[in-house]
Amino acid sequence: MIDFEPTEEQQLIVDTVRQFAATEIRPKARECEEAAKLPAELLAAAHELGTTANALPEEFGGGGARSAVTGALVAEELAWGDLALALAIQSPALLALPVADFGAPEQRKTLLPGFAGPSFVPGSLALVEPSFRTDPFQPATTARREGGEYVLDGRKCFVPWLDGGQAVLVTANDGGRAQAFIVSRSAKGLTATPEQNMGIRALPTAELALESVRVPVCARLGGDAGCDVRAIVNRGRVGLAAMAVGVARAAFEVSRDYAKQRQTFGAPIATRQAIAFKLADMAIEIDGARLLAWEAAWKLDQGQDATREAALARHQAQRVALEVADAAVQVFGGHGYIRDYLPELHLRNARGFALFEALTLV
Repeated sequence: MIDFEPTEEQQLIVDTVRQFAATEIRPKARECEEAAKLPAELLAAAHELGTTANALPEEFGGGGARSAVTGALVAEELAWGDLALALAIQSPALLALPVADFGAPEQRKTLLPGFAGPSFVPGSLALVEPSFRTDPFQPATTARREGGEYVLDGRKCFVPWLDGGQAVLVTANDGGRAQAFIVSRSAKGLTATPEQNMGIRALPTAELALESVRVPVCARLGGDAGCDVRAIVNRGRVGLAAMAVGVARAAFEVSRDYAKQRQTFGAPIATRQAIAFKLADMAIEIDGARLLAWEAAWKLDQGQDATREAALARHQAQRVALEVADAAVQVFGGHGYIRDYLPELHLRNARGFALFEALTLV
């Protein structure tokens, strides 16, 4: 039986993150968007919340409290503040969590303590490829074994590329099977070209070109045993679904509040049937998408295969985020198209969910 009532500890976490999003993220969102820059002090303050460190094993300095449901709750609140900043704050998980789940003993020992340390350390995951046929389970990027090394060739896009990152986790086709490789960002043959996106402009992303990039055999995530890329993708889809719900909720709340204040013919527009029905539909869709994300997260926590649930949650949440953000622009009328107001930012960010894949993990 699934119980969606947050535990006392989860509710405390949600309240803490929500306050942080309201007081630290939301006030800086527009400035960061316009400047296309991340404030280091915000990332440092977010690191103190321990959103990634708390999920890491205690033996490496983490909190040992791994929970996909908790991760989804946190992701929604952060994205409610701002999607780009939320993705940046959660970027350490892109490398740390796969290493924690599948890393060989030496990989875990080498990498995990840094993510649980006193400073913010970003992570990167290169999964999406610049092709209409991109498939995370059958990557076009190849990994060829040559003696004691693997040679990687291919291209990736939408790769979070924050300053200070040391390594990127690259998925590649290894003998017909999708695997992941830990690649130094300074590796010879690896070129990163900054991307200019319509939304999430505060989050630096890059297109990677891997041309005969050589990594030692020990760089293969999980060593000889390898890793389950599908499990990584599932956790990414649940995380994105939760963030899409956060964006939709933010768009709904700002349009609801505006509708209560904006008056025409002596009454708030929220009393007009067309607006009231639109707001009601927005709220219904958001709640439905949230439940799908929670169900998928719950299955992950139960150790069950959540491939179907994660895919459904991501698909539904990305649709809801876009439709709700567009509806918010309509509620604002002409003001919704102006950059001084949030709806246009929410709409541009929501548009990207159809393209994103594993930009965050739970």
